[in-house]
Amino acid sequence: MSRIFDALQRSEAERRGGNSSRVVPDATELLRHAERRAASEWEAGAAPEPRPVPQEPRAPSPERAVASNGHLPASNGVASSTQSTARRKAPAVPAVIEEPASQERPAIFDQFRTLRISVPAQGRLVSVSDKDSPAAEAFRLLAVRLRHLRRDRPLKKVLITSSIPQEGKSTCSANLACSLALRAQQRTLLLEGDVRRPSLSQIFALAARPGLCEWLRGERKLSETIYFLEGPGLWFMPAGSSPSNPLELLQSGKVTTLIDQLAELFDWIVIDTPPVLPLADTSVWSRLADGILLVARQGTTEKRQLQKAVDAVESQKLIGALLNSSNSAPHTDYYYTPRPDQSNRSE
Repeated sequence: MSRIFDALQRSEAERRGGNSSRVVPDATELLRHAERRAASEWEAGAAPEPRPVPQEPRAPSPERAVASNGHLPASNGVASSTQSTARRKAPAVPAVIEEPASQERPAIFDQFRTLRISVPAQGRLVSVSDKDSPAAEAFRLLAVRLRHLRRDRPLKKVLITSSIPQEGKSTCSANLACSLALRAQQRTLLLEGDVRRPSLSQIFALAARPGLCEWLRGERKLSETIYFLEGPGLWFMPAGSSPSNPLELLQSGKVTTLIDQLAELFDWIVIDTPPVLPLADTSVWSRLADGILLVARQGTTEKRQLQKAVDAVESQKLIGALLNSSNSAPHTDYYYTPRPDQSNRSE
């Protein structure tokens, strides 16, 4: 797959009435431009957060995430990158964006069950198992940029989706939620909205538990469907048992009630949803989200699929795109090579 971001740029040019024949800049050059813009803003407007200097990068992790704003310039969106060479240290996350601390924790939080998790060392949850890796640093940087973006617009409910299956959206959702949860005073919930093919419990090495579907059917209370994951420090609402009528269940109207309740309790809600193109489920969630991140995978996502996905979501809510599993970019310092035995793993 070549230059999947061409579709994003072409779509934006058409919306603004620009010349569609204009040569679209190289995707990596756009990322580097976004990096420079963001770094300049952070240096000018905020003090750096004390953070230990990372060690030399270890063997690269199975998932790579590069985020680029679908609506340039970078100050209006989100961008993230990974480092490629073992000779180069992963940069520390710049600039802490001050946010108001959460109010006193409601009593319901004492009713959520706490689960101990044991993340596999070679698993996909690099934000927990391989914190010094370039991929983990990229997710931390993405979390910082989302906080930065929230200074200018309402942004609490972030939806993660993709155009087709097998692009790594669930892995990106889990790692982003763990990175957002690093701010202890900010309560983060990871909500599994993909009730057809749930995979987040597997990523966290958890057994199947009651969750979203049980609450929507009225079989469980909210306190019985949300779990605090010790270690990552975030709350998790799994999909639960897959229903025979998933779209009908999601369109029952109870999803809106649920999101309203969760928004009162949590500072960040990361929603992992099904892909956009094959299913209508994501449209239910996107109406309730504040922002959408679209995941694409090099070698899997085709330009026409990405373009259809961009056209299918609300343009004003699309805050960025994540390029996953890229290992063949012109500027190799923005990418790195996957482990041989992990390169084909996705959601």
